[in-house]
Amino acid sequence: MTTSPFAEAARELERVLATSVPDLEAISDDAARVPHAPDKWTRKEIVGHLIDSASNNHQRFVRGVETRGGRFPSYDQEFCVQLQRPNDVPWPVLVGLWSNYNRYLAHVIGAMPAEAAGHSMTVGDHAAVDLLWIAVDYVEHLKHHMNQVLGPRFTSTYPKTPFERT
Repeated sequence: MTTSPFAEAARELERVLATSVPDLEAISDDAARVPHAPDKWTRKEIVGHLIDSASNNHQRFVRGVETRGGRFPSYDQEFCVQLQRPNDVPWPVLVGLWSNYNRYLAHVIGAMPAEAAGHSMTVGDHAAVDLLWIAVDYVEHLKHHMNQVLGPRFTSTYPKTPFERT
């Protein structure tokens, strides 16, 4: 039996969750409201952004398989954080939603068929990439932000990507 090319990304997402969730749960609500650097998002805002990322990428994963690739919208992350005001949401709610959504996404990523890996995907104004790249980039993006929230602990296991990191 051939291993799906998506399996490694799914395992990496599960690994990041397993090592992050206990430390996230240990952060107080007050501490989660403090920006991680001057003029930057709070931990709550970062996790809120990661929930948006999960939602948007979930649609890219499923629809990318369904339609064998295609064009997908980007989203204005600053607008989303401002509108949704994650600082007003209890920290345990944000952590629970983020962690459970990502557990589900690890399952979804791992279930994607091998033949979908090469489906061409265009997101916003970015150059076309394949669906496997989207899945790997999702995990790398999540690790980038977990390093902001928890301090440096995750290294990139994949090459740099053309999507902007914020």
